[in-house]
Amino acid sequence: MNKEEYKKEAKLLINELFAKIDELEVKRNKAKADLKVEYDEKIAKLKAQKDELNAKYEELLEATDEKWDMVKAAFSKASDSFKDGFSEIASIFNK
Repeated sequence: MNKEEYKKEAKLLINELFAKIDELEVKRNKAKADLKVEYDEKIAKLKAQKDELNAKYEELLEATDEKWDMVKAAFSKASDSFKDGFSEIASIFNK
């Protein structure tokens, strides 16, 4: 996959992941009180990861050829971390 294709895929991934946060917000409002506390803690962490992921995406857009592999790896790591955080929150609703 070339750089431009990767950038497009990265943007689609970001949009998908951020939309899932919105879905979780709706589920949170319907959750039992005891789950809301746990959810609020984890969503705060996820939102911080969201900001980091967005920053890594911006770096990806501006990366030079020399730094492409490094920036691409950093974005991939940040997106994996975000996905892991999302999975933790999703598991709350499966209890």
